[in-house]
Amino acid sequence: MRKGTGIAVVGVAESDLGVSSPETTPVDLMAQATIRALRDAGLSPGEVDGVFATTSQLRMAPLALCEYLGLKPRYFDGTNIGGSSFMAHVGRAVAALQAGLCDVALIAYGSTQRSVSRAAASPREPNPYETPYRPVLPPSAYAMAAARHMHDYGTTREQLAEVAVAARKWALMNPDAWEKAPLTIEDVLASRMVSSPLTVRDCCLVTDGGGAMVLTRADRARDLSSLPVHVLGHGEWLSHQSISRMPDLTQTGAVQSGALAYEMAGLDANDVDVAILYDAFTICTMLFLEDLGFCSKGEAGSFVESGGIAPGGRLPVNTNGGGLSYCHPGMYGMLGMIEAVRQLRGECGERQVADPNIALAHGNGGVLSSECTVIFGAAEAA
Repeated sequence: MRKGTGIAVVGVAESDLGVSSPETTPVDLMAQATIRALRDAGLSPGEVDGVFATTSQLRMAPLALCEYLGLKPRYFDGTNIGGSSFMAHVGRAVAALQAGLCDVALIAYGSTQRSVSRAAASPREPNPYETPYRPVLPPSAYAMAAARHMHDYGTTREQLAEVAVAARKWALMNPDAWEKAPLTIEDVLASRMVSSPLTVRDCCLVTDGGGAMVLTRADRARDLSSLPVHVLGHGEWLSHQSISRMPDLTQTGAVQSGALAYEMAGLDANDVDVAILYDAFTICTMLFLEDLGFCSKGEAGSFVESGGIAPGGRLPVNTNGGGLSYCHPGMYGMLGMIEAVRQLRGECGERQVADPNIALAHGNGGVLSSECTVIFGAAEAA
């Protein structure tokens, strides 16, 4: 039986994306996205009384954003578990709204990682068990997962490359996407090797950018100017921090986070019309297709082969172009959720999926470490 949380998304927006102007800070981009998302919702900054924010560049992001915009929240949260943080924030915002701890919840992110360099924006923490081996992190961690998947299930480099090609096809229909040129499997395979078996085209972009989302209770959402999109379910799971401690390199915590989200929503993978899967690397999309139930373990290669997730394929995946071709400002989860909401609103122009009712957005943090899943529904799904 279909369920729900009684909470709706009423505003979404990105900041400026790509490369920021000189002297731009992460809080500038968070604030810019916030103002745009509030405008989308028909709300003012003074109505925000719940704030959820994080970035790798600020130690106390909620404080910085509230000071910048003059917000006075009754409830706030700065949880940081990597790129899935914002899906986790949705779960916390839903709980706070349900409990009456706030009435209008804001989730925000901003990053200038391209402008200041990724190393400066996201410094690696020393790991006494892995650092001596000089891995190129995070790519080497994901390369290990890709290599193991190839070994165990016969997945090919061409199938991994198909993930990047599919993302580029979607990006070419998105005017805001960073990448503007067509991409072939041959291009992916011939590009510079980063960490075997992953080439640079198997790896996400490095951009600046940010985003914001506004949520409130469904009864209030009906009175606002935007078309509400309902939060039907969410789930989260932590399995490890270091890749050397991952229990199984071919199975992620998305198995558990997805199951929790499906249970809360009263749905399963067959009900999903569009999936936004965190694609920091091509292997991520493959693993999440399997672990979230869109295909069986080991079958993602055949699923994506011949355009299964590309425009016109069996399942629309990463319809904005994803982190591989649209934008990846370090922690991508917020931007994935924005695309899911816009698909359900029917606002995606040339890349719009026909009459979607259910959208799933999945976030990944660390090195396949934190997995968070959110299921959204259009008005008729609530």
